[in-house]
Amino acid sequence: MENSTENKSNENLTTNSPDIKGLWANFKQFLFELLDISQDTDRKGTIEDIKDNISMKGHTAWVLVFSILIASIGLNISSPAVVIGAMLISPLMGPILGVGLSIGINDIDTLRRSLINFGVMVGLSLATSFTFFLIPIFRNETPEILARTAPDVRDVFIAIAGGLALIIALSRRSQQTNTIAGVAIATALMPPLCTAGYGLATGNLNYFGGAMFLFTINTIFIALATFVIVKFLRFPMLKYINSAKRKRIARLASFVALLVLAGSVYLFFNLFKENQFRQAAKHFINDVKESGISIIDEVDENINYNDKSVKIIIYGNKLSKEKKDTWIAKLPEYGLTGTSLIIQEGVDHSDLRNEVKSLSDLYAQNQKIISSRDESIKEKEEKIKLLETELSKFYDSQIPFIQISKEAQINYNGLSNLSYAKLINTNFNSVDTITVFNAKWYDSVPNTKLQEIQLKKWLKTRLNLDTLIVTKE
Repeated sequence: MENSTENKSNENLTTNSPDIKGLWANFKQFLFELLDISQDTDRKGTIEDIKDNISMKGHTAWVLVFSILIASIGLNISSPAVVIGAMLISPLMGPILGVGLSIGINDIDTLRRSLINFGVMVGLSLATSFTFFLIPIFRNETPEILARTAPDVRDVFIAIAGGLALIIALSRRSQQTNTIAGVAIATALMPPLCTAGYGLATGNLNYFGGAMFLFTINTIFIALATFVIVKFLRFPMLKYINSAKRKRIARLASFVALLVLAGSVYLFFNLFKENQFRQAAKHFINDVKESGISIIDEVDENINYNDKSVKIIIYGNKLSKEKKDTWIAKLPEYGLTGTSLIIQEGVDHSDLRNEVKSLSDLYAQNQKIISSRDESIKEKEEKIKLLETELSKFYDSQIPFIQISKEAQINYNGLSNLSYAKLINTNFNSVDTITVFNAKWYDSVPNTKLQEIQLKKWLKTRLNLDTLIVTKE
């Protein structure tokens, strides 16, 4: 019985094994088809497209000049939209892609042509932005300019991803224009060049060096990404009749590629270490602040990666030597081994603290005065509104007696005198106000009673009153 059960189980395993293998094979096939970029690649067309866009002369040169001018204006007015528009029309990618392609296919002539046009491109760009920023009214520092004065490790990842996306998009039979435009924006080659021109125009070599460093990083990694994809897709190598020349060019191309790769790795490593150092230093400074120590004037310059130093400026009570030693001893815990902590504090802050306290008290006092004035103004406004309401009621209850008397004289020839008064009457439960007119007639009027009835009706209609008394003098 046991043998039969064991045999059935072995049969089930044997039956299920092909199914599992089939599923795995299908999954691998799905992944291959999903990620494969070699099937739809137009190698010959890609090489021709890249070579056609290397040249920086004629129309392309003028497009470059005007796009650099637009980008410089965008940086000057701190408008990302204008800068993005300039990047969309700039032809900066051509020579950079040409360098990566030529190294990948051992094309020394295209490499030489790409490097020459790359130099022309950089020269034109710097000359245009330098000329623009020489104008005094355009030399103010803006956030868009300051953002391009120093590279960051994230810029490397953007350049690598952008370069890979660009060459993959270009290598398709049907190019994706939106991808190419998006890469032009993301890699942001133009703003650093414009910022470098700004640094030259203002004499700020730190801005110039930082911006050119950022541009160089973007350029190297875009060219490197192009080289990698060209090799991966096995673009046809350029063949030379002279085999010795072919070997010499192949060695030169390999050496250049290795040099670029080594430089890229070195730049990436340095940027990564600097970024790591800055993050650790900021974490350390935040913990110092959370411990109750007041720190002022926090700027990026206080964290110096090259000198391995962190400077904090303390406001308030001075730190004891024991407390300073405690924080210095904690530096290795934050990954800041070998970093010097520079603590800057004044000799005596009592005057400054008193001044701050005095200003705080004055501010609180002024707030109270403003608050009381607001209450007083509000109260007066309410009184004014009440008086305006009462005054409006008073005017509404008034009778235009002069106008009424003139009209009554015209309507009633026998009227010799007319007077008007308000009669206030009470029955001790309520108070009524009654309008009373007193009329005096000429002796020649035969029937004054009828005239009084007519006058009363007219006055009620004219004055829109329900109750009205007319008396005779």
